[in-house]
Amino acid sequence: VQLQASGGGLVQAGGSLKLSCAASGRTIDTYNMAWFRQAPGKERDFVAAISSSGFSTYYGDFVKGRFTISRDNDKNTMYLQMNSLKPEDTAVYYCASDYGVYGLGPMPSVSDFESWGRGTLVTVSS
Repeated sequence: VQLQASGGGLVQAGGSLKLSCAASGRTIDTYNMAWFRQAPGKERDFVAAISSSGFSTYYGDFVKGRFTISRDNDKNTMYLQMNSLKPEDTAVYYCASDYGVYGLGPMPSVSDFESWGRGTLVTVSS
């Protein structure tokens, strides 16, 4: 599968952005998916994940109710609505899909995901 993240940009602190992850090459309806982010000089961190059905969602501790992950399997697309953005949210955001074999846990790691998009840059100014 090919994943393409979009929707990043420059926003002031307190603002909102909605990221999209469009998939092509196969349908995503049997795959768990997630968003990770990577700030300069730092590791890639887990942001949010959603089960293949959309029934289960998990978030990184830092999200604290500010972000919402969702998916539309009919459109083969996943989303991340980000509200109350902070300067520390500045990073490249990556979407990923897993191997379609295992269940989704509450704190997935980078190695749990097979396919990755190229990322979209989110910059939050203070």
